Amino acid sequence: MADRYPVTWLMTDERLGDGLWRALRCLPPGSGVVFRHHATPPAARRAIHRRVWRIAKARRLVLLVAGGGLPGDGVHRHGRTTGVRSWPAHDQTEAVQGWKAGADLLFVSPIHPTRSHPGAPSLGPARAARIGRELGLPRIALGGMDAARFRALRGRFHGWAAIDAWICRA
Repeated sequence: MADRYPVTWLMTDERLGDGLWRALRCLPPGSGVVFRHHATPPAARRAIHRRVWRIAKARRLVLLVAGGGLPGDGVHRHGRTTGVRSWPAHDQTEAVQGWKAGADLLFVSPIHPTRSHPGAPSLGPARAARIGRELGLPRIALGGMDAARFRALRGRFHGWAAIDAWICRA
C-alpha cells in the first residue's frame, strides 16, 4: 500500500513567496505537494493554486489541497474527495482520528525543531516513529526534515516532507 504514495513532499505556505516556483521545479517527478496557503486571501489563493495545479500535472506531482475546495488529487485533512486523504498527526490521538476519518496516509510532526513553529517542542525520531505505527497507514516524517535526516530514520517512515529543504536555486 505504501508504494502508492510519494516518498518526498513539499508543504506550501506563504513563507515560500516566489521560492514556491523554484521549490516545485526542485521536487523529483512523482513527488507530492500539500497546498496550504491558508493566510492568502481567497482570490489570490485560487490564482496560486491554479499555477501549482498546472505545474503538478506537468511534472506528475501528487497535489493534495488542505481543506479541499480546489482541484487536486486529494485533500489534506478535511474536505470532500474521491482521491487521497492525508492527515496531520502530532500525537497518537490525532493519528487515530485520521484513521477513523479514512486517511490514506499520516504526516507525523514535528520530528525535529522547525522554523514553522519556532520554540515548539519536537517529538524526536523515536517517539515520532511510534505515532500511528500500528494503524497500517504510510507515515510521512515532517518537521525540520531533509533527505539526510530521512535516511537517518532508517526505514521507520514511508517518506518525508518539508518546506525549507525544497528551497533551492533552480
